[in-house]
Amino acid sequence: MYLMDYHHHTNHSFDSIASMVDICKKAVENKIQEICFTEHFSVNPLAPTYGHMIFEKYLNEIRYCQKQFHTRLTIKAGIELCEPHLLKDQYDETLKPLDLDFILGSVHNLNNQKLRLALNEDQPTAYKRYFNELLSMVSAADIDIIAHFDLMKRYAHKEIGLYTFDEHYEMIKQILKKAIDRNIGIEINTSGLRTSLKQTLPSIEIITLYKELGGEILTIGSDSHTVDDVGANMTDAYKLAKECGFNYVFTFEKRKPIPVKIANIY
Repeated sequence: MYLMDYHHHTNHSFDSIASMVDICKKAVENKIQEICFTEHFSVNPLAPTYGHMIFEKYLNEIRYCQKQFHTRLTIKAGIELCEPHLLKDQYDETLKPLDLDFILGSVHNLNNQKLRLALNEDQPTAYKRYFNELLSMVSAADIDIIAHFDLMKRYAHKEIGLYTFDEHYEMIKQILKKAIDRNIGIEINTSGLRTSLKQTLPSIEIITLYKELGGEILTIGSDSHTVDDVGANMTDAYKLAKECGFNYVFTFEKRKPIPVKIANIY
């Protein structure tokens, strides 16, 4: 039984006060064997994530945890980039010397405004804008995994409702095909299961379509911002992966995806 949780935020992110050591302790307690820290980072001065990350401190703390937990937990160094297709040269310049294991790419902002500020538009337009931006990201950014593919629904489902998969099918398919062409994977993000949304991000329809189109690179992430959420709904995520036809989930080392058979995990 080898459980991996590849999406965690700590006090190195602007929206968490959790400590790395406490995250690691909780992972061990929850019988998780491998985790990856993926703090928010942006080079855009207009993004809320800007200016919070001090990479020397972040990577030193990861190395400390790796030493402290080396017999009990594998710990990888990652990052979650906000709109990494924008200001691409600045991202490349900052990240290239860091030798990270894993890079998540996400769209948290549209035209430098948080996603929830797009909710004053009608439902199809708001989701269309989001998916268009996601396509731009997948087409250009240097990332390993698309984080929480349909994130817009986290903010929109109460205000303007959930998107209709069939209505946005062609755009979603285009995004997934581009991701597959560029060897970019998706994650099953369990954070939505802990809210009134009661869905993973992305939905089962998107995960299934990714598999049908030939996609294989899949990670599992709790998207924890608190210690209590470490490893949350991991079993649900692995079951869903299996139901959607996946036989492997992936770890990463120095940006290289490594398959781990689900039969050895679930």
